[in-house]
Amino acid sequence: MSTRVLTAVAWPYTNGPRHIGHVSGFGVPSDVFARYQRMAGNDVLMISGTDEHGTPILVQAEQEGTTPQELADRYNRVIVDDLAGLGLSYDLFTRTTTRNHYAVVQELFRTLHKNGYLVPKTTTGAISPSTGRTLPDRYVEGTCPICGYDGARGDQCDNCGNQLDPIDLINPRSKLNGETPKFIETEHFFLDLPSLAGALEIWLKGRTEWRPNVLRFSLNLIENLRPRAMSRDIDWGVPIPLEGWQDRPDKKLYVWFDAVIGYLSASIEWAVRTGNPDAWRQWWTDPEAVSYYFMGKDNITFHSQIWPSELLGYRGAGDRGGQPGMFGELNLPTEVVSSEFLTMSGSKFSTSRGTVIYVRDFLRDFGPDALRYFISVAGPESQDTDFTWDEFIRRTNFELANEWGNLVNRSVSMAQKNFGEIPRPATLTDADVELLRTAEAAFETAGAHLRRSRFRAAATEGMRVVTAANRYISALEPWKLAKDPDQRDRLATVLHTSLQVVSDANALLTPFLPHASQQVHEQLGGTGVWAAQPEVHEVEDNTARTAPVGANLPEEGRGYPVLMGDYANEKARWERTSITPGTPLSKPKPLFAKLDPEIGETGPEWAPIKK
Repeated sequence: MSTRVLTAVAWPYTNGPRHIGHVSGFGVPSDVFARYQRMAGNDVLMISGTDEHGTPILVQAEQEGTTPQELADRYNRVIVDDLAGLGLSYDLFTRTTTRNHYAVVQELFRTLHKNGYLVPKTTTGAISPSTGRTLPDRYVEGTCPICGYDGARGDQCDNCGNQLDPIDLINPRSKLNGETPKFIETEHFFLDLPSLAGALEIWLKGRTEWRPNVLRFSLNLIENLRPRAMSRDIDWGVPIPLEGWQDRPDKKLYVWFDAVIGYLSASIEWAVRTGNPDAWRQWWTDPEAVSYYFMGKDNITFHSQIWPSELLGYRGAGDRGGQPGMFGELNLPTEVVSSEFLTMSGSKFSTSRGTVIYVRDFLRDFGPDALRYFISVAGPESQDTDFTWDEFIRRTNFELANEWGNLVNRSVSMAQKNFGEIPRPATLTDADVELLRTAEAAFETAGAHLRRSRFRAAATEGMRVVTAANRYISALEPWKLAKDPDQRDRLATVLHTSLQVVSDANALLTPFLPHASQQVHEQLGGTGVWAAQPEVHEVEDNTARTAPVGANLPEEGRGYPVLMGDYANEKARWERTSITPGTPLSKPKPLFAKLDPEIGETGPEWAPIKK
């Protein structure tokens, strides 16, 4: 029976191109998961978009002499192209500066406010003494008063995970110019997390399938919950939809309040754009539907604390009670799938420090599948992992080129040379049966890993089948059988068995290597689309609904690119597809080119290894 699976992917920020550290957290793991779920017959909705509000956009726009919207427009298009090139199969990848998004965010705000979970409160805010401008929480750094970590931000400490305010920090300083902030009184709307803590804790304790590190981190946050500001002193963001507030240029909603709501607004936009405006409800209000949220570990708190609290308050499930808004009771996350950090020489990838490898450069020189494979088998799934060119070159050359590419090439080449088609097998021997059983059993083993987001183990299982097939060919030496006319039937059987296992391994590796899997499908004589790829569509911002009603929405008719795709009609399935004897074969082309080992020592010119 088909299950509806929402794959909710963290929203990349539009302050520059994406680097491989970004896509190792939110991009590749979510796509591997979504592709597997589709192949397994489930009804997947994979959504995300660019996150375009907040002070970093304002600061960078000023530095580049442009407007926040122009900056967001530019990098939105760059990121869309990056993610399309990587083959991330979004049903919709959109953005947060749309009319629809503003209206959906404001509907959640109004209902949370009506239910009593968003309350105005006078607090202290940081300003820059030299400019008089507000310093947002994330632009104030200092020492954490709880754990003593010196790099804590004014909204939270990434070391201990606790929520903070800028004034809490010891020795606070501005990230922009290093000066000590001045603190003044200001009024904001606060999400009353303490009144939602009981419902949140009950929900979290029921998440027994979560990765242990994510669940422990999330439950620890319950002990220090306090009201959290959900508006900011800023003129760039979603307006606060209340009388006396919505027309103020100096007060907007906090970027993280609106960004997580993007999962819902993107689902609604997808439904409108595909011609069935209420289709989103099948993933959001059906209690049988499941939802998986993918991100890096620095975003756990927003997905296991803030977003669930907003959903609980929206349905009136906290201590203050209340009634659901117009969207009804929305599903909470089934699982928060967090990756650790991909580092480079032990440091987080950072454009400001020059520790960066951009996705677009990587794709240009090495293609998408080699990066996807590296992230899957050697990425930061459960612990911080250091990217090295040496390890990337080694895995590409020995695992993708020598093992997988060589298996495909020699199996198809020998069958094409000796038969011109997929041969018909004769009687199977124990060796043939053992290999076929090994390959078929791998679907359940690897599938169980993928259902739990254990990508390294699933990819390793697929490569285990590849290794077994290579050993089978080396042991039975079909090139020698081809020289003996009396061994024609045995040759046909060995090559048919090899090609069947190539087909099986191709299916097992499709979530990781979707571009190469299409080539293998065609080399086996297959036609049509095996693994569908995302497409860039140019659309207009004309999807604002009559309800919910939005205040001060962006201008109608603005054009922007989105990612969508026709994944329902792809042929890839998570099961053995029996190959057909007599199917014509052509001489194959190499799947993966071997890379120069010297790159492992020096790095490419655009990302040299610093010695």
